[in-house]
Amino acid sequence: MQGAHLLLEEPIRMASILEPSKTNFFPAMTKIVGTLGPNSRSVEVIEGCLRAGMSVARFDFSDGDNDYHQETLENLKIAVKKVKKLCAVMLDTAGAELQVVNKSQQAIVLEMDAFVTLTPDQSKEASSEVLPINYGGLAKVVTKGDTIFVGQYLFTGSETTSVWLEVADFKGQDVICIVKNSSTLAGSLFTMHVSRVHIDHPTLSDADKHVIATWGVRNSIDFISLSYTRHAEDIRQTRAYLAELGNLQETQIFAKIENVEGLEHFDEILQEADGIILSRGNLGIDLPPEKVFLFQKAAVHKCNMVGKPAVITRVVDSMTDNLRPTRAEATDVANAVLDGTDAILLGAETFRGLYPIETISTVGRICAEAEKVYNQAVYFKKTLKCQSEPMSHLECIATSAVSAAIKVKASVIAVFTTSGRTAKLIAKYRPTMPVISVVIPRLTTNQLRWSFTGAFQARQSLIVRGIFPMLADPRHPAESTSATNESVLKIALEHGKAAGLIKPHDRIVVCQKIGDSAVVKIIELED
Repeated sequence: MQGAHLLLEEPIRMASILEPSKTNFFPAMTKIVGTLGPNSRSVEVIEGCLRAGMSVARFDFSDGDNDYHQETLENLKIAVKKVKKLCAVMLDTAGAELQVVNKSQQAIVLEMDAFVTLTPDQSKEASSEVLPINYGGLAKVVTKGDTIFVGQYLFTGSETTSVWLEVADFKGQDVICIVKNSSTLAGSLFTMHVSRVHIDHPTLSDADKHVIATWGVRNSIDFISLSYTRHAEDIRQTRAYLAELGNLQETQIFAKIENVEGLEHFDEILQEADGIILSRGNLGIDLPPEKVFLFQKAAVHKCNMVGKPAVITRVVDSMTDNLRPTRAEATDVANAVLDGTDAILLGAETFRGLYPIETISTVGRICAEAEKVYNQAVYFKKTLKCQSEPMSHLECIATSAVSAAIKVKASVIAVFTTSGRTAKLIAKYRPTMPVISVVIPRLTTNQLRWSFTGAFQARQSLIVRGIFPMLADPRHPAESTSATNESVLKIALEHGKAAGLIKPHDRIVVCQKIGDSAVVKIIELED
C-alpha cells in the first residue's frame, strides 16, 4: 500500500485549526463535477454553481430526454457567459443498467419477510407482489441465495427508500425473492443491482448511441462517462463509434467502474480510457464494505502514476437534504483529496438536492483544506520513481518545471500549449501552485472549411487537478519565435494579475516551446 501523502506540523499547534482559512481566487485545486437536474437547471442556480466551484456539468441520460437536457444546456451556456467562466460538458450514458419499471408511479410498499416476484413482463403493473424489470435473462444468471438491490437514484443508502432482496425460487423467467427490509419505493423508475453477476446487456446500448449521435454531436460534448465499463473493449468500441460520427473524435471517454467485473479488468481499462470514474454507489454493493477503501486508494494511485484523471463519486449524500455533511462525509472528501483524486463528482446532491450551490461550496472548502496538508514532496519523488526510463522529452520538461517552481516558491506555472498535454503532465506531479494553461488555438481544415482547435483542449483540462485554462488569441502561436514570445507571455501575466494570482515581485515559472526547443524559465515580476 502506498505511503501517506499527509504533512502536518510536528507537533501541530491545535489552535491553528481554528484560524480562518485564507480566501483564494480558486476555491480548490481539486475539481468539482456537478450533475444538473430538477433542482439545479435554472440559469440562476447554475450561475451559483459555477461561482461556487463547479467546472464540469454532468448530464445524466438515465433520467430525462434530449429536449429536457438541451434546455438545461442552453441555460448553462447563458450562465457561463454571465459568470465568464469555462465549463465542460459530460454526457453520462445509461449503460447496462437494470431497471424496475413503475408505470403507475404509485408508491410501492414492501414488507420485510414478504415475497415479491421480479418479472421481465413489463405489461404487468408494479405492486408489492410484482416488480416488472427490463431484463429477460435474470433467472438464468442468479442462483438461490443471491442478493439483489433495488432503489431510486442509484441507491441513497436509506433503508426506507431502497430494498434488499434475496433470491428464493424461480418460475420460468420470473425470479421470486424474499424482502429483507421494509421499504417504500416511490417514483417511476428504480435501479436494480445484482451483486457479482455478469449481465449480457451491451455497455453502449442502442439508446446510448442515439443520444450521442443526436444530443452529443449537436453540442460537441467534452466527455462521455461510459457507465458500467467492464472491459477495455468497451472503450475501444465506444471510441470507434465516436470516430464514425466525425466531430466527436476529440471527445474524451471516462470509464465508469461500477462493479467487480470492471475492477478485475481495471489495468486494461485504464490503458484505453482517458480517465476513470469510481462509482462508489454500485461498487459499495458489489464489494464487501471493508474492501471499498482499498480499491479506491489502489485505483486512484494507478491513475496518478499514468497521469489520467481519477474521479470519485458519492461523497456527501446527506447534503441531498441537509445543509451540512456528516463528519464521516467531510473526512471522506478530505481523504479522497489526500489519496490523489482529481475531481469529486456530485450526483443526487446537485441533481435533486435541496442545496446544490451550498454543497459545491462546502465540498470545495474541504478540498482546499486537505490540499494545504498534502505532502507534495513525497508524492513528487514517488511519481518520479514510477516513470520508465529513458523518460520522454516532454516528461522531462514537466518535472523540471514543477521542481523549479517549488524551489523558487513560484506563484503559478504558466504553460503555453496547443494540445494541453504539457499542462496535464505538469499537473501529474501535483505542484503546490496553480497551473495556468494558456491554450493557443490552431487553424485547421478538413478541405471543406477552416476551423480553430483549442476550445476542446481548454475545457477538457477542467477535470484535471490544479489546471486552470484560458483561451489565448489565435494570432499568437504556441511554438513562437522570441519576437512573439513576449506578447504571449504578457497575455498570461495579465490574466494572472486580473485573477489575483500574481502580485509584484512574485516569481513565475514559464514553460513554452520556442522554435524547436522546449524552454522552462523563471521570471521575477517588477512593480
